[in-house]
Amino acid sequence: MKPLEIEVFLCRSDNFGVLLHDSDTGETVSIDAPEEAAIIEALNRRGWKLTHVFTTHHHQDHVEANLTLKERYTCEIRGPHDEAIAIPGLDRSAADGDEFEFSGRRVQVIATPGHTAGHICYHFPDDALLFAADTLFAMGCGRLFERPAADMWHSFQKLMALPDSTEVYFGHEYTLSNARFAVTVDPENAALKQRASEVEALRNKGGFTIPTTIGLEKQTNPYMRVADKGIRSHLGLPDATDAEVFAEIRSRKDSF
Repeated sequence: MKPLEIEVFLCRSDNFGVLLHDSDTGETVSIDAPEEAAIIEALNRRGWKLTHVFTTHHHQDHVEANLTLKERYTCEIRGPHDEAIAIPGLDRSAADGDEFEFSGRRVQVIATPGHTAGHICYHFPDDALLFAADTLFAMGCGRLFERPAADMWHSFQKLMALPDSTEVYFGHEYTLSNARFAVTVDPENAALKQRASEVEALRNKGGFTIPTTIGLEKQTNPYMRVADKGIRSHLGLPDATDAEVFAEIRSRKDSF
Protein backbone atom coordinates (compact mmCIF):
# COMPACT_ATOMS: atom_id res chain seq x y z
CA MET A 1 0.00 0.00 0.00
CA LYS A 2 1.39 3.39 -1.00
CA PRO A 3 1.86 6.02 1.72
CA LEU A 4 -0.86 8.61 2.00
CA GLU A 5 -0.12 11.91 0.32
CA ILE A 6 -0.46 14.79 2.80
CA GLU A 7 -1.05 18.43 1.90
CA VAL A 8 -0.73 21.08 4.63
CA PHE A 9 -1.72 24.71 4.17
CA LEU A 10 -2.92 27.68 6.18
CA CYS A 11 -6.59 28.55 6.65
CA ARG A 12 -8.03 31.68 8.23
CA SER A 13 -5.24 33.39 10.19
CA ASP A 14 -3.49 30.47 11.89
CA ASN A 15 -5.51 27.27 11.33
CA PHE A 16 -3.82 24.42 9.54
CA GLY A 17 -5.69 22.76 6.72
CA VAL A 18 -4.69 19.11 6.21
CA LEU A 19 -5.69 16.89 3.30
CA LEU A 20 -4.91 13.17 3.06
CA HIS A 21 -5.08 11.46 -0.31
CA ASP A 22 -4.87 7.83 -1.33
CA SER A 23 -3.61 7.64 -4.90
CA ASP A 24 -4.91 4.09 -5.45
CA THR A 25 -8.55 4.77 -4.53
CA GLY A 26 -8.65 8.52 -5.21
CA GLU A 27 -10.21 9.11 -1.81
CA THR A 28 -9.33 12.37 -0.06
CA VAL A 29 -10.14 13.46 3.48
CA SER A 30 -9.95 16.90 5.03
CA ILE A 31 -9.13 16.95 8.72
CA ASP A 32 -11.71 19.48 9.88
CA ALA A 33 -12.99 22.18 7.53
CA PRO A 34 -11.78 25.57 8.72
CA GLU A 35 -12.13 27.56 5.48
CA GLU A 36 -13.87 26.70 2.21
CA ALA A 37 -11.73 28.76 -0.19
CA ALA A 38 -8.38 27.53 1.14
CA ILE A 39 -9.47 23.88 1.06
CA ILE A 40 -10.87 24.12 -2.46
CA GLU A 41 -7.69 25.85 -3.66
CA ALA A 42 -5.56 23.06 -2.18
CA LEU A 43 -7.77 20.36 -3.71
CA ASN A 44 -7.60 22.01 -7.13
CA ARG A 45 -3.85 22.50 -6.87
CA ARG A 46 -3.37 18.77 -6.25
CA GLY A 47 -6.13 17.62 -8.60
CA TRP A 48 -7.98 15.80 -5.81
CA LYS A 49 -11.72 15.38 -5.14
CA LEU A 50 -12.87 15.58 -1.54
CA THR A 51 -14.62 12.41 -0.35
CA HIS A 52 -14.53 12.77 3.44
CA VAL A 53 -14.27 15.28 6.27
CA PHE A 54 -13.09 14.05 9.67
CA THR A 55 -14.26 16.58 12.25
CA THR A 56 -12.47 16.71 15.61
CA HIS A 57 -14.68 19.14 17.57
CA HIS A 58 -17.48 21.63 17.20
CA HIS A 59 -15.66 24.99 17.27
CA GLN A 60 -16.58 27.22 14.35
CA ASP A 61 -13.03 27.51 13.04
CA HIS A 62 -13.02 23.72 12.54
CA VAL A 63 -16.50 23.20 11.06
CA GLU A 64 -17.14 26.44 9.17
CA ALA A 65 -16.89 24.87 5.72
CA ASN A 66 -18.62 21.55 6.45
CA LEU A 67 -21.88 22.31 4.69
CA THR A 68 -20.46 24.13 1.67
CA LEU A 69 -17.91 21.37 1.07
CA LYS A 70 -20.60 18.71 1.44
CA GLU A 71 -22.80 20.48 -1.08
CA ARG A 72 -19.95 20.88 -3.55
CA TYR A 73 -18.37 17.41 -3.28
CA THR A 74 -21.09 15.23 -1.68
CA CYS A 75 -18.44 14.19 0.84
CA GLU A 76 -19.14 12.16 3.97
CA ILE A 77 -18.66 13.93 7.30
CA ARG A 78 -17.62 12.07 10.43
CA GLY A 79 -17.38 13.68 13.83
CA PRO A 80 -17.46 13.22 17.59
CA HIS A 81 -20.43 11.34 19.00
CA ASP A 82 -20.57 13.53 22.09
CA GLU A 83 -20.86 16.68 19.97
CA ALA A 84 -23.00 15.25 17.18
CA ILE A 85 -25.74 17.83 17.54
CA ALA A 86 -23.21 20.64 16.98
CA ILE A 87 -21.41 19.22 13.89
CA PRO A 88 -22.92 20.62 10.65
CA GLY A 89 -23.71 17.99 8.05
CA LEU A 90 -22.69 15.05 10.23
CA ASP A 91 -23.24 11.65 8.57
CA ARG A 92 -21.51 9.31 11.01
CA SER A 93 -20.49 9.84 14.60
CA ALA A 94 -17.40 8.37 16.24
CA ALA A 95 -16.76 7.59 19.91
CA ASP A 96 -13.72 6.63 21.94
CA GLY A 97 -12.37 3.25 20.91
CA ASP A 98 -14.21 3.12 17.59
CA GLU A 99 -12.28 1.89 14.58
CA PHE A 100 -13.18 2.31 10.92
CA GLU A 101 -11.45 2.24 7.53
CA PHE A 102 -10.36 4.97 5.17
CA SER A 103 -9.09 3.63 1.83
CA GLY A 104 -8.35 0.28 3.43
CA ARG A 105 -6.45 1.85 6.32
CA ARG A 106 -7.38 1.50 9.96
CA VAL A 107 -8.47 4.69 11.71
CA GLN A 108 -8.80 4.63 15.49
CA VAL A 109 -10.83 7.21 17.40
CA ILE A 110 -9.35 8.55 20.64
CA ALA A 111 -11.57 10.71 22.85
CA THR A 112 -9.56 13.63 24.22
CA PRO A 113 -11.86 15.86 26.27
CA GLY A 114 -10.39 19.09 27.56
CA HIS A 115 -10.46 21.78 24.89
CA THR A 116 -14.07 20.76 24.31
CA ALA A 117 -16.12 18.12 26.09
CA GLY A 118 -16.32 15.79 23.09
CA HIS A 119 -13.06 16.44 21.24
CA ILE A 120 -11.67 13.40 19.40
CA CYS A 121 -8.39 12.63 17.65
CA TYR A 122 -7.93 10.37 14.63
CA HIS A 123 -5.09 7.85 14.79
CA PHE A 124 -3.88 5.93 11.73
CA PRO A 125 -1.83 3.23 13.50
CA ASP A 126 -0.43 1.53 10.40
CA ASP A 127 0.66 4.87 8.97
CA ALA A 128 1.96 6.23 12.32
CA LEU A 129 -0.17 9.37 11.99
CA LEU A 130 -2.19 11.26 14.60
CA PHE A 131 -4.51 14.17 13.87
CA ALA A 132 -4.78 15.93 17.22
CA ALA A 133 -6.44 19.23 16.24
CA ASP A 134 -6.70 21.40 19.38
CA THR A 135 -5.73 18.82 22.00
CA LEU A 136 -1.98 18.51 21.48
CA PHE A 137 0.14 21.21 19.88
CA ALA A 138 3.88 21.34 19.35
CA MET A 139 5.18 22.19 22.85
CA GLY A 140 1.64 23.01 23.95
CA CYS A 141 -1.92 21.93 24.59
CA GLY A 142 -5.31 23.37 23.79
CA ARG A 143 -6.95 25.96 25.98
CA LEU A 144 -9.40 24.39 28.42
CA PHE A 145 -12.87 25.63 27.54
CA GLU A 146 -15.22 22.81 28.50
CA ARG A 147 -13.37 20.37 30.75
CA PRO A 148 -10.93 20.73 33.66
CA ALA A 149 -7.18 20.24 33.52
CA ALA A 150 -7.44 16.76 35.06
CA ASP A 151 -9.49 15.62 32.06
CA MET A 152 -6.99 17.07 29.61
CA TRP A 153 -4.14 15.39 31.48
CA HIS A 154 -5.98 12.07 31.10
CA SER A 155 -6.31 12.81 27.38
CA PHE A 156 -2.59 13.54 27.16
CA GLN A 157 -1.79 10.22 28.81
CA LYS A 158 -3.66 8.44 26.03
CA LEU A 159 -1.60 10.23 23.38
CA MET A 160 1.67 9.69 25.25
CA ALA A 161 0.99 5.94 25.06
CA LEU A 162 1.26 6.02 21.26
CA PRO A 163 4.58 5.05 19.62
CA ASP A 164 7.22 7.78 19.77
CA SER A 165 7.54 7.70 15.98
CA THR A 166 3.90 8.78 15.51
CA GLU A 167 3.70 11.96 13.45
CA VAL A 168 1.34 14.50 14.98
CA TYR A 169 -0.63 17.02 12.91
CA PHE A 170 -2.20 19.77 14.99
CA GLY A 171 -4.78 22.46 14.37
CA HIS A 172 -2.98 25.80 14.67
CA GLU A 173 0.40 27.43 14.10
CA TYR A 174 0.95 28.32 17.75
CA THR A 175 4.40 26.78 18.02
CA LEU A 176 6.53 29.89 18.46
CA SER A 177 4.36 31.19 21.30
CA ASN A 178 4.31 27.73 22.86
CA ALA A 179 8.10 27.47 22.66
CA ARG A 180 8.63 30.86 24.29
CA PHE A 181 6.32 29.87 27.13
CA ALA A 182 7.72 26.35 27.53
CA VAL A 183 11.22 27.60 28.37
CA THR A 184 9.78 29.66 31.23
CA VAL A 185 8.59 26.52 33.04
CA ASP A 186 11.33 24.12 31.87
CA PRO A 187 14.39 26.40 31.70
CA GLU A 188 17.05 23.72 32.17
CA ASN A 189 15.88 21.54 29.27
CA ALA A 190 18.64 21.67 26.66
CA ALA A 191 16.54 19.89 24.03
CA LEU A 192 13.77 22.43 24.52
CA LYS A 193 16.15 25.39 24.22
CA GLN A 194 17.54 24.01 20.97
CA ARG A 195 14.08 23.35 19.59
CA ALA A 196 12.86 26.82 20.56
CA SER A 197 15.80 28.35 18.70
CA GLU A 198 15.09 26.23 15.63
CA VAL A 199 11.41 27.17 15.68
CA GLU A 200 12.26 30.86 15.92
CA ALA A 201 14.48 30.60 12.84
CA LEU A 202 11.90 28.54 10.93
CA ARG A 203 9.05 30.94 11.64
CA ASN A 204 11.21 33.92 10.69
CA LYS A 205 11.49 32.29 7.26
CA GLY A 206 7.74 31.66 7.10
CA GLY A 207 8.07 27.89 7.48
CA PHE A 208 5.47 25.63 9.06
CA THR A 209 6.25 23.77 12.29
CA ILE A 210 3.93 20.86 11.51
CA PRO A 211 4.17 17.90 12.00
CA THR A 212 5.79 17.00 15.28
CA THR A 213 6.18 13.53 16.79
CA ILE A 214 5.09 11.98 20.05
CA GLY A 215 8.74 11.30 20.89
CA LEU A 216 9.78 14.91 20.33
CA GLU A 217 6.89 16.16 22.45
CA LYS A 218 7.89 13.86 25.30
CA GLN A 219 11.28 15.57 25.27
CA THR A 220 10.19 19.20 24.90
CA ASN A 221 6.48 19.65 25.71
CA PRO A 222 6.09 20.70 29.37
CA TYR A 223 2.57 19.27 29.49
CA MET A 224 4.05 15.84 28.82
CA ARG A 225 6.89 16.38 31.30
CA VAL A 226 4.85 17.03 34.45
CA ALA A 227 6.73 14.31 36.34
CA ASP A 228 10.08 16.04 35.71
CA LYS A 229 11.74 17.06 38.99
CA GLY A 230 13.21 20.21 37.46
CA ILE A 231 9.83 21.47 36.29
CA ARG A 232 8.24 20.63 39.62
CA SER A 233 10.97 22.43 41.53
CA HIS A 234 10.75 25.47 39.29
CA LEU A 235 6.97 25.63 39.82
CA GLY A 236 7.27 25.07 43.58
CA LEU A 237 5.21 21.87 43.32
CA PRO A 238 7.60 19.05 44.24
CA ASP A 239 4.93 16.86 45.84
CA ALA A 240 1.91 17.71 43.69
CA THR A 241 0.07 15.17 41.57
CA ASP A 242 0.76 15.06 37.84
CA ALA A 243 -2.68 16.53 37.18
CA GLU A 244 -1.97 19.42 39.55
CA VAL A 245 1.31 20.21 37.83
CA PHE A 246 -0.42 20.03 34.45
CA ALA A 247 -3.10 22.45 35.70
CA GLU A 248 -0.50 24.91 36.98
CA ILE A 249 1.35 24.92 33.66
CA ARG A 250 -1.87 25.48 31.73
CA SER A 251 -2.89 28.26 34.11
CA ARG A 252 0.43 30.02 33.61
CA LYS A 253 0.13 29.72 29.85
CA ASP A 254 -3.31 31.34 29.99
CA SER A 255 -1.75 34.51 31.42
CA PHE A 256 1.53 34.35 29.47
